[in-house]
Amino acid sequence: MKIGDKAPEVLGVDAEGREIKLSDYVGRKVVLYFYPRDNTPGCTAEACSLRDGYEALQNAGYEVIGVSKDSVASHKKFAEKHNLPFTLIADTDLQLNQAFGVWREKKMCGRVGMGTVRTTFIIDENGVVEDIIEKVKTADHSNQILNNK
Repeated sequence: MKIGDKAPEVLGVDAEGREIKLSDYVGRKVVLYFYPRDNTPGCTAEACSLRDGYEALQNAGYEVIGVSKDSVASHKKFAEKHNLPFTLIADTDLQLNQAFGVWREKKMCGRVGMGTVRTTFIIDENGVVEDIIEKVKTADHSNQILNNK
């Protein structure tokens, strides 16, 4: 997925088991952020930054949706534990990760394996990718989005 591409209509299933579609957010921009795993330090910092900046993001016309390969149950616990006010999508089959090109080879602790590369896509009101943030500042991500426009 690159700037100018049309995002898929069906995004996936949220922590409540509901199907999430881009058309659910008509008239709003969508912050679709991909992260590796619930309850890890960097992912928690990013989610909490977006939680803390959620009102400002909404006032600027954005809706926030997080995506990881974790299960619906994991997302539900993560959202409850950190009082996350936005939707988390369980991409257990990696369909969305692959569609957006964020499921890639990664190197960690000298080992190479496949995983989600932390990336945020800003999708405009028409479902088109408007911006991509690849160098995510986890602890200040909401400001990074707000100041990037």
